[in-house]
Amino acid sequence: MPDGAQPVLDVRGLKTVFKIRGGEVHAVNDVSFDLKPGELLGVVGESGSGKSVTMMSLLGLLPSPPADVRGGTVTFDGQDLLKVDAETLRKTRGGKIGFVFQDPMTSLNPVYNVGMQIMEPLRKHMGMTKKQAAVRAKELLELVGIPDADQRLKDYPHQFSGGMRQRVMIAIALACDPKVLVADEPTTALDVTIQAQILELMKELQERLGMAVIWITHDLGVVAGIADRVVVMYGGQIVEQAPTRELFKNPQHPYTRALLKTVPRVSGGREERLEIIEGQPPILGASPTACPFRDRCDVAMDRCAHENPQRYDVGNNHDAACFYDARTGAPRDV
Repeated sequence: MPDGAQPVLDVRGLKTVFKIRGGEVHAVNDVSFDLKPGELLGVVGESGSGKSVTMMSLLGLLPSPPADVRGGTVTFDGQDLLKVDAETLRKTRGGKIGFVFQDPMTSLNPVYNVGMQIMEPLRKHMGMTKKQAAVRAKELLELVGIPDADQRLKDYPHQFSGGMRQRVMIAIALACDPKVLVADEPTTALDVTIQAQILELMKELQERLGMAVIWITHDLGVVAGIADRVVVMYGGQIVEQAPTRELFKNPQHPYTRALLKTVPRVSGGREERLEIIEGQPPILGASPTACPFRDRCDVAMDRCAHENPQRYDVGNNHDAACFYDARTGAPRDV
């Protein structure tokens, strides 16, 4: 990843609300981040933190109603994806930006063979003939490590194992040579050995093809092994971001530190007792006017109940949204 490279994707002030009976859910609150060419960005947080909703908001994948993207800009290829027409967004989605969903069995159509499903984006976005698309579909299956590609193109999703179905989904996402690939917890439903294979495959493909990748996960162990940079989300907003090694070495936000303590580890040949984060995630019924983590935080102060902290620069391309300075062990002088 070149230093100082212009972002391939630049998100600023993104806000998404769901209208429900009796009120609203503020699912994404003023989220800003960028993605450099060739970078693998890990997006981490517990369930309900806003990871998937943020990424689906970028690409217009949320049903409206109830979803309402109320603010922000999403700059890609010189255009704001929140303002382009439906046809431009359709060409971008699946063409220049690929998406791998969490459960391949519900993402693949059970009544069509996988060959047809790989060929569809090739014919729609790349203008290939049926013959050209068939040749490319075989190449894609081989690229993602599926043997006997000629025969497997004729098979249906139920004839593939979970790991192989996910490889098919990756092949579909890569079909049009996207600049950006968004992978939404693609290994969650797989067993540990298959997870490792998919992670290795994705890292290899990302390096070989030079695309930028956003990897959404709740597993810090995953991002430690593959990500260049990590974004930590909580309560519908980004609470910390940093290069991967910097984040693990020097976590600044109380939520990140608490997450790291929940990762299983072995010390001196003995397993350590797992720690938990006491309390519950916030109910996002209104736009936040206080720190969303304050009720679960061991360094919360009065200010946290009345003001939502901005993200403070702590050096080394690292920022954290917290009034407590973990480096000094004292409140920030701001």
